[in-house]
Amino acid sequence: MQPNHDPQHVSGDFSSANRDTIVDLLQNFGSKKEIDQYLRAFLGAEASRFAVIKVGGGLLLDELDELASTLAFLSKIGLLPIVVHGAGPQLTEALKQANIESQFVAGSRVTTPEVLGVARKVFQGECVRLCEALESRGARARPIVSGVFEAKRTNESSMGWVGIVSRVDLALVNSATTSGQIPVISSLALSAQGQALNINADVAARELAKAVQPHKVIFLTPTSGLLDPDGQIIPAVNLEEDLERMIASSWVNGGMSLKLREIKRLLDEMPATSSVAVTSPRHLVRELFTHKGQGTLIQRGVRISERQDIGFIDLQQLRGLLESSFQKQLHADYFDSAEIDRIYMANDYSAAAIVTKNGPSPYLDKFAVTPKAQGAGIGASLWNRLIANEPQLFWRSSKANPINPWYFERADGAVRRGGWVVYWKGLTDPAHIASCVDYAAAKEPSFITPTVQVKGALNSNAIV
Repeated sequence: MQPNHDPQHVSGDFSSANRDTIVDLLQNFGSKKEIDQYLRAFLGAEASRFAVIKVGGGLLLDELDELASTLAFLSKIGLLPIVVHGAGPQLTEALKQANIESQFVAGSRVTTPEVLGVARKVFQGECVRLCEALESRGARARPIVSGVFEAKRTNESSMGWVGIVSRVDLALVNSATTSGQIPVISSLALSAQGQALNINADVAARELAKAVQPHKVIFLTPTSGLLDPDGQIIPAVNLEEDLERMIASSWVNGGMSLKLREIKRLLDEMPATSSVAVTSPRHLVRELFTHKGQGTLIQRGVRISERQDIGFIDLQQLRGLLESSFQKQLHADYFDSAEIDRIYMANDYSAAAIVTKNGPSPYLDKFAVTPKAQGAGIGASLWNRLIANEPQLFWRSSKANPINPWYFERADGAVRRGGWVVYWKGLTDPAHIASCVDYAAAKEPSFITPTVQVKGALNSNAIV
């Protein structure tokens, strides 16, 4: 939260007057229109269906003040998230102090009887500590260490007392939210016989979200999102296209791999429009109340297909995508005259890249992504598939195109020629690059000029 706007100063009585105050406050993060939209959606829902928020143990160590302030702010405007917390770093330290070795298999902790005994104490302590932090900021909170998750012991004996969730009981959760309390739940389970079992906090969050079917599912981390190999936040992940590629990458560790798989399993059992956000406490309000959010948005997404035979493509839909994206009208004979080599396309026609074969190297003739698909990460997925299959590529863009910085980051080189910027990737021979630049700069436009404004036009990534 911004230091000059203390969430603790907001009254819990959400009257129309206070609504205006809250909207004014939230406009530090987004537009009034989108703030109103989210407030209506969240406050019109059952209290227990607002959001499931998973909190990593590292946040309880390093960012408890920010976390508690933000959650307390939500409660004071009538929004009660269900919080599931981990305590991995705390448990590792406690085991170290007790001279008990920590072992992990595929990102999950091996839980011996000795580990389980320490884990129960650690989780109870962290659960109470978060609740006390919330209470000290004027929110009401209820610690729930057990009684929500019923589990069976895993069949893999090497994992010890690790549980597989078999049932979620929402009685304690609903009791807390009905009483105006934030339920804070530890990732411990009981078997049908009353035996305590350790469950991964990401798994606990997934199972809880499946039972609650909340408007929002959020994983809070210190990094504000999932990070790429360069340490930059990945803004969006399209699981249909990106999951296996990411998991196979050397930079994805066991913990992130497990998190991605758990999120995939969750979204497979949620409505198609559902998504999961990974962000930090500092950016939680922006993630909840703005369209763009702040962090990594993970959606089930769509598959990117590669087509060489345009006979299997709905050309009317594809034309609509291109014309609305470019805000111009294509020549009537474009698909007959463009000498298309292949088309990379989202299966829902929300994004497409067209590669032609009549230049010195494969020429990226069109790259178009609707704004909604950009927000879902489809544009990045389309680009990744394109580059993986086309090691050499060149393209052009108008000098005034606001997407040019995005292209500069992804190209190996670029040069301005007339009203165009010509880019290339995978090309090294200077003479060959020069011939590509000449070809791109001289190429006739495929849109009718003067510009014809298309009804319902959209702003998007676009290559002319």
